[in-house]
Amino acid sequence: MTAEERRNLRAFQDYVIKILDPTYILSYMSPWFKDDEVQYIWAEKNNKGTMEAASLFLKFLLELQEEGWFRGFLDALAHAGYSGLYEAIESWDFQTIERLEEYRSLLKRLQPEFKTTVNPKDILPEVSKCLISQECEEIMQVCSNKGLMAGAEKMVECFLRSDKENWPKTLKLALDKEESKFSELWTVDKEVSHIYTPVKPRNYQLELALPAKEGKNTIICAPTGCGKTFVSLLICEHHLKNFPQGQKGKVVFFAVQLPVYEQQKSVFSNYFERLGYKVAGVSGATSENVSVKQIVENNDIIILTPQILVNSLKNGTIPSLSVFTLMIFDECHNTGKHHPYNMIMFNYLDQKLGGSSDPLPQVIGLTASVGIGDAKSTAEAVEYICRLCASLDTSVIATVKDNLEELEEIVYKPQKFFRKVESRTTDRFKCIISQLMRETESLAKSIFDEIGTITLEGISQIRNREFGTQKYEQWIVTVQKACTVFQLPDKDEESRICKALFLYTSHLRKYNDALIINEHARMKDALDYLKDFFTNVRAAGFDEIEQDLTRRFEEKLQKLESVSMDPSNENPKLKDLCFILQEEYHLNPESRTILFVKTRALVDALKKWIEENSELSFLKPGILTGRGKTNQNTGMTLPAQKCALDAFRTNGDKKILIATSVADEGIDIAECNLVILYEYVGNVIKMIQTRGRGRARGSKCFLLTSNAVVIEKEKINIYKEKMMNDSISMLQTWNEAVFKEKVLQIQIQEKVIRDSQGKVEPVPDKENKKLLCRKCKAFACYTVDIRVVEECHYTVVGDAFRKCFVSKLHPKPKSFGYFEKRAKIFCARPNCSHDWGIHVKYKIFEIPVIKIESFVVEDIATGAQKLYAKWKDFHFEKIPFDAKEMPK
Repeated sequence: MTAEERRNLRAFQDYVIKILDPTYILSYMSPWFKDDEVQYIWAEKNNKGTMEAASLFLKFLLELQEEGWFRGFLDALAHAGYSGLYEAIESWDFQTIERLEEYRSLLKRLQPEFKTTVNPKDILPEVSKCLISQECEEIMQVCSNKGLMAGAEKMVECFLRSDKENWPKTLKLALDKEESKFSELWTVDKEVSHIYTPVKPRNYQLELALPAKEGKNTIICAPTGCGKTFVSLLICEHHLKNFPQGQKGKVVFFAVQLPVYEQQKSVFSNYFERLGYKVAGVSGATSENVSVKQIVENNDIIILTPQILVNSLKNGTIPSLSVFTLMIFDECHNTGKHHPYNMIMFNYLDQKLGGSSDPLPQVIGLTASVGIGDAKSTAEAVEYICRLCASLDTSVIATVKDNLEELEEIVYKPQKFFRKVESRTTDRFKCIISQLMRETESLAKSIFDEIGTITLEGISQIRNREFGTQKYEQWIVTVQKACTVFQLPDKDEESRICKALFLYTSHLRKYNDALIINEHARMKDALDYLKDFFTNVRAAGFDEIEQDLTRRFEEKLQKLESVSMDPSNENPKLKDLCFILQEEYHLNPESRTILFVKTRALVDALKKWIEENSELSFLKPGILTGRGKTNQNTGMTLPAQKCALDAFRTNGDKKILIATSVADEGIDIAECNLVILYEYVGNVIKMIQTRGRGRARGSKCFLLTSNAVVIEKEKINIYKEKMMNDSISMLQTWNEAVFKEKVLQIQIQEKVIRDSQGKVEPVPDKENKKLLCRKCKAFACYTVDIRVVEECHYTVVGDAFRKCFVSKLHPKPKSFGYFEKRAKIFCARPNCSHDWGIHVKYKIFEIPVIKIESFVVEDIATGAQKLYAKWKDFHFEKIPFDAKEMPK
């Protein structure tokens, strides 16, 4: 099993999860799976379903280190009858399985008719070769025990998982033989093009597309849910078809978020490949395995995450934007400051204003809201929008005017309700945690009293920070940064003090997090959050300070348990949220809801609350959060995001999706008729997009908050939305030549500023420096021993560094590029265990990879210390990794 095969299996795991029932192959996998793992997989299938069981099976499979497991897995698939999946994995080509997706979608739509018109016992002998033998037995069993309709449902479920290329045709023949009525609905052509029914564009969509079809650079501003992606397909098709003989167009479509990128790649492929155009995509998740240059050269339409093009222009892989004839920017309101969209347009504008004779691509921007920034008046709003147009080199803003009635029939603006709720009048949980925080602050302060005259900037301001707020979190970050560069002549004493302060502030942060959870969710969830934290503290270094802080928490634990279980302490906000949900589902049991919250911790807490609430558990909540990492919490992976979205779209049982801002932009979420903003408010763009998620007729949008300021802010956003619409209307009355001149003047001014601020490459500091552990100040290495691997990873050569760290197996080992992540590395100093990075296998070498934010950089000559958040900010002499330096 090579790292590449493991990587491929991870990349294609979504296909496996959709097809495989792991319980059919477990008996063949017994040499590799432990008994308890087998039981867990069975339990997952019985409690949650086949896809969840397949997901767990793959998790265990990909964690295996023993030789031969991959071949064992392939053999198990062959023995069980998964011939299609076997061939796809053997060749790493899933196109055959992908082609069946259209039939699966059709069968899902027709399932109600199938179960009422088809006798599964009659057609089973004909279709059994397309199913697993165990599935055939199960279908017969369900027919006997529960009846023919239940048996037909089971048969549909099995077809939806079938990996046999010919199952749609075999089913057709079986239906024809039995002269089934369902046969008329189940039509199978060679090209399966009947399933892709070309959609007739609506009049308002043609109106939006018109300026772009005339070749004008255009921003298309239209509500979420009106089909802007379809408008971009129309523009694209017109653009490609209208090139003179012998010339060819090349389109690039940009999507910022990975789930949106995946979705658009699929939409463009389905639409254009039937017309004979080649479509491909590259994102950060796939860029290591493909050549961007070849993808661009060999395809007509390329879907990209914008940073890919920024990097390719920078390193010369793509020589200039002239290789494209049309660029489409999804969510184009992001074009500002240092966003990748702006980096691309800087390149475009430099070419335009530099007098280049090379042709420039047409530019199209798509957005639900251009925004108005901080504008206080219509004049300022007009100026803001003009600047966005200048950034995208557009002088036309297309909105629906002539076909407004038709648009309003399609996109329903939800009713907006503001619900002011009360917080707890007394909060004993907060009182107890606040007392623990005061004690922890006193301990931190006593450290400074020990050293007399030396004080830490900001420590005196502790008392002005309110517990359980974002402000308090910011104060902790400030203090921790100051701690790490704090110096004393006695280095041991310096290390002791810094480490102590680091521990105290880390505990204060967790208490602060818990108070935020308590404020918006249940006390129980906040307490569970702290209990998990202290369990992890015990499992790590657990020095005297940690023991003392843990003892203090445990002394209060019984009281906290008692308070959190007391029904009188229920959060009134949750009562109101529960009332809204019950009321809406009573009025419409088929309601589909998106619940927006501010943080991931709240997503988890509210999911648990719904699942454990007997009146709401029927909602079966799904979750959708971002992919970034905050405070050691890793976000959702791309497959997990895709899975969550698919489940919400296709699984009628999942009636509510709890999401952070990741669902604001562009991801095509199924029609929702209820949007709830739970203590969640942003700028006018965010408001229009979250509200736009409620697409169904009669939809409602609730803002639920205990803070009157939040309601006021949302009302300001509504006013700003009106100001934005008025400003767009005003700009649309301008003469196009006047608009173009205004845009050009802004572009010239901006270029002058940009050129005057021209990025001067910093001169690397060649002086040797020390890296010290950021937590305990133990020496780690010198900068002369640091090497750069693959341009962005940093390792340390020499045996001395190996004695400075200890390693533990990584909880989530995985492969990326030439790297295989195997372990985490920590400071070896007793009772420190600060996270320094990871241990990887790179090609044939076992090397540590360190992260600069885990260290303090000390100047050897002056003793001055400095912190860096990213390697790119640390300008030392960077020596590339050389295999010759590695021990033989």
